[in-house]
Amino acid sequence: MKEKLNILLEINKVKITLLVMLTTIAGYVLAKHSIDSGIILPTIGIFILACGSAALNHYQDRDKDALMERTRNRPIPSGRIKAYWVFVLGVIQVIFGTYLIYIGSNFLAAQLGVLALIWYNFIYTPLKRKTAFAVIPGSIIGSLPPMVGWVAAGGSIYDPQLMILAFFFFIWQVPHFWLLMLKYGKEYESAGYPSITSMISKDQIKRATFMWTAATAVSAMMIVVSGLMSTVFFKVTILLAAIWLIVVFSKLLRNGKEDFNPFHYFMRINYFVLVMIIALSIDPLL
Repeated sequence: MKEKLNILLEINKVKITLLVMLTTIAGYVLAKHSIDSGIILPTIGIFILACGSAALNHYQDRDKDALMERTRNRPIPSGRIKAYWVFVLGVIQVIFGTYLIYIGSNFLAAQLGVLALIWYNFIYTPLKRKTAFAVIPGSIIGSLPPMVGWVAAGGSIYDPQLMILAFFFFIWQVPHFWLLMLKYGKEYESAGYPSITSMISKDQIKRATFMWTAATAVSAMMIVVSGLMSTVFFKVTILLAAIWLIVVFSKLLRNGKEDFNPFHYFMRINYFVLVMIIALSIDPLL
């Protein structure tokens, strides 16, 4: 039973899909300035839909996963579960998750959820086999869950504040992914994926990562001045966190052969985004 549960958690990429759920909650709370029972079904729905999308991605990438050290122990390539059952599970979850979003909020929220699925499984996933820069259009996926929460709460999809919020959740994913490339680029190359590590030098990737991270910090500051936040405490928290992020990542601008651990920076940007999600979810309630 424990093994089956572990397989289910892996197939559904629960660490990522929980983050998707949290950003949906943030979008809902920011639009509504409160938490009510209306948040329940859209939140559960987006989580199940994201789990289904993750399962389908496991199915799509099973051939490449078998070629990389980092992924060869995933459920399908390791033989712990048949690819057919992962596909069936994914389809069921996608249908059920979309249905919950629809009955719990509105058709537009369900459309945005389906758009995230389409963008991830049918645009980004095939595109990353063609170009090393697929992550840039692919990062649009991250901007959609908070939009689902926003419109589920009755907010307008044309609201400029929503665009600023969505822009932040779009832009942070690029440096997040490129740091993974610095750590696992050679594995991606050996599996046949195009990788920026084979196109430009490590120092060039580090500098590009710094620029995208600085843009992430600036987009966080845009949220502070956009009117999305009202409490001085969380405004100051985000400003200080954004400055901290820039200072930490400025070390990437140093050229040289000193030891460089991409995972150190990978976790720092994750911590920053977690602080943002917490601040965005709590501030409207105060």
